[in-house]
Amino acid sequence: MIKVFNFLFLLISIFAAISLNASPKKLLSDYNFFENIEKQIPKENTIPYHIASPLFSDYTYKFRFISMPDGKLAQYNHDKVFNFPIGTKIIKTFAYPIDDRDLSRGFQFLETRLLIKNESGWFPLSYIWNENQNDAELKYIGKTINAKWIDKNGIEKSNRYRVPNINQCGSCHNLNKVIMPIGPKGRNFDITFFYPHGEANQIDYWKEKKKLENIPANRKNPTAIWDDVSETIGNRARAYLDINCAHCHREGGSAGNSGFYLSLEETNNTNLGFMKKPVAAGRGSGGLKYVIKPGRSEESILLYRMASTDPGIMMPELSRNMKHKEAIPLIRKWIDSIN
Repeated sequence: MIKVFNFLFLLISIFAAISLNASPKKLLSDYNFFENIEKQIPKENTIPYHIASPLFSDYTYKFRFISMPDGKLAQYNHDKVFNFPIGTKIIKTFAYPIDDRDLSRGFQFLETRLLIKNESGWFPLSYIWNENQNDAELKYIGKTINAKWIDKNGIEKSNRYRVPNINQCGSCHNLNKVIMPIGPKGRNFDITFFYPHGEANQIDYWKEKKKLENIPANRKNPTAIWDDVSETIGNRARAYLDINCAHCHREGGSAGNSGFYLSLEETNNTNLGFMKKPVAAGRGSGGLKYVIKPGRSEESILLYRMASTDPGIMMPELSRNMKHKEAIPLIRKWIDSIN
């Protein structure tokens, strides 16, 4: 009952935030973010960005941008989301390549998600791309899109990609019953990005462009890149779980009542799931006793749910239909390495 109440409270908050905003624009092009919307080439005041270890979303590519009002700066935080000024828009387009061996052949754009900050806080919107691939239209109720592409090995792949509805957006972006961004924080941003003029560290670039302030002289270590084999197994696994799971599995998140927290800042082994019995996993436990049984990945609920595509078992439960075949061995190896 508490979970249902919290969800309804969050949903009411989303629509209240939307109602306080000038009517959301019907088309993505109406925001004027792009010089060329069909190639996702942004205008000068719309800054592209990437994060160290991105969320897995059924092998989609993502084109990320942030637009802030002229003359306004975001405030730096290392392990929390930057404090963005009112009027900020965070933009993320999801797409499959026509042929992952040759990206010059283009992409099938699926949806573009916006997070917009106004006086009452953040609110989410989703724009679904049309068949002509020249614009996207606002939709609140989600959609399933049949997509096909050729992967890096030349194999044709397909997926029934699910655009979340506005309620589901609120579920992942919930922090203490308030909608919040997830990725744009110092430890995720402190990486090199390839801008049109050349490569640069993102934080240094934002500072130079007068878009970010209160940056410490000596920054803490950035988030590990989960598939960087030069990193330790532990750092890679924790980075992956942080971005894929911790938006819900944290205090104040949608799964906060589980007592199972996966943010990088978490240091308590019980909170991390070690020898922890699930609060209410149902058949999602697979008959296993512990969320993580150190040294025994085959007896760990975490890996069991990651490796499933059954909607009643799999985690994350939103925004994926496919197994992340490269990440499952990483998490298995990490659990097996824990003493």
